Amino acid sequence: MEKENTKIFKQLLSELEDCDEYEQKQKVEEINYFLDEMDKEGFQSIFTEELFDKIDKMIEEKKMTMKILILLLKHVGSCKELKGAWIEGFENSLLCERFEKTIIEEKHKKEGKNEKLIVDLCECYLLQLDNNIGEDLVSICVPYLLKVALTKDKNEETLKEVEMALLALSHIDEYYDTPKELYLNEIKEIIQYHQENLNLTRLAYQSAWKFLICRIEPGKNLEGMIVNELHFARETGRELEELVKLVDWKRKKEEKGEKEEEEELDLLRWLRILETYFHLCKLWNDKNIVIINRITQVLRAAKDFSEKIVNDCISIFRTSTENNSMDIEFFVKGGAIDAILQEAVELNVIKVQKYCSVYFFKEICDRLKKKMDNKKEEPKQKEMKRKLFEKMEEEGYEDCIIGFFGCIKKAYYSWDFYQRLDDYFICY
Repeated sequence: MEKENTKIFKQLLSELEDCDEYEQKQKVEEINYFLDEMDKEGFQSIFTEELFDKIDKMIEEKKMTMKILILLLKHVGSCKELKGAWIEGFENSLLCERFEKTIIEEKHKKEGKNEKLIVDLCECYLLQLDNNIGEDLVSICVPYLLKVALTKDKNEETLKEVEMALLALSHIDEYYDTPKELYLNEIKEIIQYHQENLNLTRLAYQSAWKFLICRIEPGKNLEGMIVNELHFARETGRELEELVKLVDWKRKKEEKGEKEEEEELDLLRWLRILETYFHLCKLWNDKNIVIINRITQVLRAAKDFSEKIVNDCISIFRTSTENNSMDIEFFVKGGAIDAILQEAVELNVIKVQKYCSVYFFKEICDRLKKKMDNKKEEPKQKEMKRKLFEKMEEEGYEDCIIGFFGCIKKAYYSWDFYQRLDDYFICY
């Protein structure tokens, strides 16, 4: 089936070669419809390095205009996001090299600079990539795309342009050092204006937050703005609460198939933004308990209907236990302890959820076993240990761990997970 999809796409692409620009535009619309109807796996199978090299050759031989290529690749990038797919063939392709070279050349033109073309090229370039973005390209793309994203008109065309610009920016992940002067005032204005005027699509708003969250670095005080000025906990809490109500959880799997509905994909995107936040942010206060509570709410709602969403919820909590600035009490007040304990005990087979659930409790146990530097905190820690010990004993956590370790020992000798059994218990 994958080969058939690739064959059809290549045939549609080759038909562009003998058309004028008007006919090419019509053909691209046909190609885009074909991509819309594909599932994630079929979509991913198409975009190989070989295919992107073929497209580059068509540009080189003037069998396709850059205008038509941009029309195609913007849709490919949008489709990629909406399907939650990956494209691996672009980064090493000749087409990628062409985009990098053209963006830099156009940016440094002294006369006749085409800013619209730079924006289009930056969007296409970033949307195809998930890593290995050229460092010099980041400093060019960010200001141009933010300028588009600051547009405040609410007509449909402008909303789409803003969405595409922010979506492209969101592909610049935390591994890229982006100087604050390139983005901070602009992205803050974009988020605050939306909070007051609701001018962004949900995807655009998510993308703005993802871009900003990925800029968190220790010691640079960005957390204070995110937590206290832009009210990240309040905003994500509200978004998750709305989406939990919008998702049709009771659709049977045979009716649902492999294709997630739009609200599910929105939910998954927020969860992945939150995982980055839990990993990077070191400023935690009681405001953030609402995030824990909403993720717990999502986990419980998805429990019998979406393994992928449950995986992501538990993965977030697992990641958060490694952030020492997170108080264990937040997990108690937010309901995470109860939800994950129930999930760990109820599962009878080795799954990602169970591994992450048990890992979550291992980290909790490790932190409660550490000696307190602040002697005034010892009574609080002792009381927390007592409560968790009683809760875990009551729910059958001990039997769960012993049974799970038996399976691990037989099947996965190499796992770092396989350590001393006592590490996974709170010794009260």
